[in-house]
Amino acid sequence: LCQDSLQFVILGTGEERYENFFRYFAWKYPSRVSAQIYYSEEASHRIYAGSDALLLPSLFEPCGLSQMISMRYGTLPVVRETGGLADSVKPYNQFTGEGTGFSFANQNADEMADIILYAADVYKNDKKSWANLVKQAMAEDFSWHNAANEYLDVYHLLHPEIIRYVRRRDW
Repeated sequence: LCQDSLQFVILGTGEERYENFFRYFAWKYPSRVSAQIYYSEEASHRIYAGSDALLLPSLFEPCGLSQMISMRYGTLPVVRETGGLADSVKPYNQFTGEGTGFSFANQNADEMADIILYAADVYKNDKKSWANLVKQAMAEDFSWHNAANEYLDVYHLLHPEIIRYVRRRDW
């Protein structure tokens, strides 16, 4: 089964009950779960670089940088559709091949488990689609230059004269 080959790395701190939950599973399944209950910028970048997917089941996320960083590394985000996660991760569409990750709508374990297993199935059984998703994710442009141009497009819809003035200026 695909789920038998899944491995998880947890890095960070949080509520004690969750920390203990992950410590327990790391103890019980040492070859499949690694719980690093601390924060390290260096370790986080090694995890991004060495992982195939990054799980972000956030209850809320006003912006979020982790999914953007993971895409830059070629690590596909698996997110709950909220805030900046929903704005920045395009869910995989198996019919068109479009997407930059995987997502689920509701904050419940069943939906999260289903999308994790679906992503793992794509990874294991559809290597071509997975590789295409990685390329699309790595090609995403979250730069300020791109964001500024998107804002200019919105302003242009609102008031074309402002845009003509702004584009003439050398900022």
